[in-house]
Amino acid sequence: MKNFLWIGAIVVVFIGLMLWANGGSDSNLPKFELGVINSLDHVKGKAIDSTASTTGVVLMEYSDFQCPACRSYYPILREIMQEFGDRITFVYRYFPLTSIHQNAEFSARAAEAAGKQGKFWEMHDLLFEKQNEWAEIGNPYPLFESYAKLLNISVEQFKTDYGSSAVKDVVRAERMHSLKIGLEGTPSFFINGKQIQNPASLDAFKVVIRNALAGNLSATSSQP
Repeated sequence: MKNFLWIGAIVVVFIGLMLWANGGSDSNLPKFELGVINSLDHVKGKAIDSTASTTGVVLMEYSDFQCPACRSYYPILREIMQEFGDRITFVYRYFPLTSIHQNAEFSARAAEAAGKQGKFWEMHDLLFEKQNEWAEIGNPYPLFESYAKLLNISVEQFKTDYGSSAVKDVVRAERMHSLKIGLEGTPSFFINGKQIQNPASLDAFKVVIRNALAGNLSATSSQP
């Protein structure tokens, strides 16, 4: 009986140490906040940092490169930034739906790795435009490397960054943040920290942005 008690105690201690280790690991991850621009964020448009005036309009997208719906919003967001980019800030955050999209995390790592060489948005665009090429294959990395070549960045550096803990930690941290704030799907859009209903068209999205610029966000917000 004593042997069983000792074994049980060892198992409990082992589990406790594992949980502590995981918690410690998580505590070292980058921290992201809803509606607050992080230095690690990828930003387009009128850059507004966390110390700037709150009167600016910050559009945040939580997205999955393998998500077909995110792909459908990609050209819409390009149009939005072409029209409003000098008046708003657009922030892209990773929310890879790993339970249903086998290559979602890998594609996020590819974008983050390209970002290490100043080519995040270019890789972002390629991943959406070529989604059908890599989304369902067993090993997407060779394709990601071919995209890196198209972008004229160092393939060796891309490969190193793609597998680095720094890149993995950013993707993991943004995914954990997405879950923490209760997101269940992609894309999810927020304006100044308030979630909006996904606009049904480009024109509808423009109306949302115009309302936000006019200070009438409550008209399109799905959360207080």
